[in-house]
Amino acid sequence: MSFQPEAPIPYGRQHITPADEAAVLQALHADFLTQGPRVAEFETRFAEYIGVKYAVALSNGTAALHLCAMALGVQLGQRVITTPITFAASANCVRYCGGEVHFADIDPRTGLLDLDLVRQLLEAHPKGHFHGLIPVDFAGLAVNLEKARQLADEFGLWIIEDACHAPGGFFVDSQGRERRCGSGQLAELAIFSFHPVKHIATGEGGMITTNDEQLYRHLLRLRTHGISRDEATFVNPGEGGWYMEMQELGYNYRISDLNCALGLSQLARADEGLARRRQLAAQYDDAFANLPGVTVLAPGAPGHAYHLYVIQIADRRGLYDFLKTRQIFAQVHYIPVHRMPYYEGLGWKKGDFPLAEKYYAHCLSIPMFPMLTDEEQEYVVACIKEFVEQGS
Repeated sequence: MSFQPEAPIPYGRQHITPADEAAVLQALHADFLTQGPRVAEFETRFAEYIGVKYAVALSNGTAALHLCAMALGVQLGQRVITTPITFAASANCVRYCGGEVHFADIDPRTGLLDLDLVRQLLEAHPKGHFHGLIPVDFAGLAVNLEKARQLADEFGLWIIEDACHAPGGFFVDSQGRERRCGSGQLAELAIFSFHPVKHIATGEGGMITTNDEQLYRHLLRLRTHGISRDEATFVNPGEGGWYMEMQELGYNYRISDLNCALGLSQLARADEGLARRRQLAAQYDDAFANLPGVTVLAPGAPGHAYHLYVIQIADRRGLYDFLKTRQIFAQVHYIPVHRMPYYEGLGWKKGDFPLAEKYYAHCLSIPMFPMLTDEEQEYVVACIKEFVEQGS
């Protein structure tokens, strides 16, 4: 193999351009480093990009999940369903509010929460037993929220769409319409993350989107200590221009103008990055189409945003270690949440969700980011093929 990478090839990597640097530098010299105009501008532009009425920018995606659970009234003893194949924050937000997390198994073809199994879980309990549903657009593949909404309406649930992996992603509904992730048409709330390996990077950052004005205004207050400066909402008469009221217990989950300046610059080329991700995915699909022993998760799925490109192989540990010797740093997404010691301490155990556990045993996320060159991708594919051929 003639090509050798000059530096390690990770599974994901941020892309910072001179325009990004100039945007942050400009913000650094502005009057406001935080609570300034770039926050509102980023919210407005992101809402336009997603196709939703309201957006609330926050310090990170986990904060976004927490405030969603708070705004929807999760409290002690309430039961919420989510997937075991996700980052732990998708479940933890329920625990932050004192709620109980329940899981349903996945569809092994997609890695997504299996909504037919969710229905079985709901039907096995009295109506009202469960209060909410948190589906995850895993790897960038959109959950069928039309089907999820039907379940939610039938059983009296709210929906938080965890769209951290899928800005720009969509699914096609029963009428042939494209439904964009986070558009607020079928879920009360949706959340996004701007961690460096995501589509849009702010360093750290998150966003909540919604079409519900009441929820939107509540989230704005929760983001800033539960404090309101809006005289129209005051419980007590205002005493002057300085007056504000803490009306409930909130948090400091604000994001800075510096983060949002970077986010605005990155958002301007979001479609370009998404197109490149889809191009890379199509090339991987072709490369692995006839490779024995390698299975691609949801190949060629329409609307896929490809935060991750996931393959499955019998000897996952062997391939992971082999790639590392070739300067390719793959990753595993995810260890099933119910197998984490904290959740095992709540009563979940090995074997509870066999499809998720089987998926975990064989999954590997290989390099997927817009700046991955064709030559680097060909090298990744060649190394995987070399490993497979050695074992055959």
